[in-house]
Amino acid sequence: MCQTCGCGGHRASDSETVTVLENLLAENDRVASHVREHFNQHGVLAVNLMSSPGSGKTALLEATVKALPAGVRAAVVVGDLETENDADRIRRHGVPAVQITTGVTCHLDAVMVHDALHDLSLADIDILFIENVGNLVCPADFDLGHHKNVVLLSVTEGDDKPEKYPVMFRASDLVLVTKADLLPFIEEFDPERARRSIARVRGEGAVVDVSSKKGEGMAAWADWLVSQLADLRRQYPKDGKAHGHSHDHDEVAADHSHVHEHDHAHGHHHHHHEHGHSHA
Repeated sequence: MCQTCGCGGHRASDSETVTVLENLLAENDRVASHVREHFNQHGVLAVNLMSSPGSGKTALLEATVKALPAGVRAAVVVGDLETENDADRIRRHGVPAVQITTGVTCHLDAVMVHDALHDLSLADIDILFIENVGNLVCPADFDLGHHKNVVLLSVTEGDDKPEKYPVMFRASDLVLVTKADLLPFIEEFDPERARRSIARVRGEGAVVDVSSKKGEGMAAWADWLVSQLADLRRQYPKDGKAHGHSHDHDEVAADHSHVHEHDHAHGHHHHHHEHGHSHA
């Protein structure tokens, strides 16, 4: 059982356990702030991808690599309990990927991400995707130093998931309804009912239907990412220009600066790598 996030079966009234958890979260937030400083200094947009297991996070990342505009460089940190399969899939596309094997821990934390950064060169990255462990509960409580939370909701899961797991969806900056190509075959999932469920726990916000297999919604998703990257670069410029780049990301963002209107409607670990080192 996971002892780091409070889901190890302790009673809520156990004051000692609550104190330990509060201290752990406070230390995590300290490290997360440090990690975010690294991202800001290098102009790297960090996106935390969260979902239940099997919602299509890795397939989404594979399709995203192809959908991003030329010159926007991606890297991935992958969290999983045991295997390195997801990182291997990402690497086949020529994208740097660091695997964090979490063992019994059911989420990533800021220390894990900080350690993984030693195996990435932030100067060579524009967007870092953090593929969190498949889990709709614990990851929402842990700041990783990231800038944006993106939650995936697969049409195979059920349209009532947002209200069953409100903390996760409340924290989302964007919700992607994945495997949208299966909608004609799954009558039980109603996209509008899902959007109402999301709105009840989060309020208004962007929701985009995507199909990694068919490409639906991928342009809108890429637009959103490039827009967020441009916003970050404007907030943390270096000498008036994006850090470490020969091209102007504001020019890229001009062509990819909005989500299409039709889509708006809507306890141990270790890591593996295949790339050079850069001290974080």
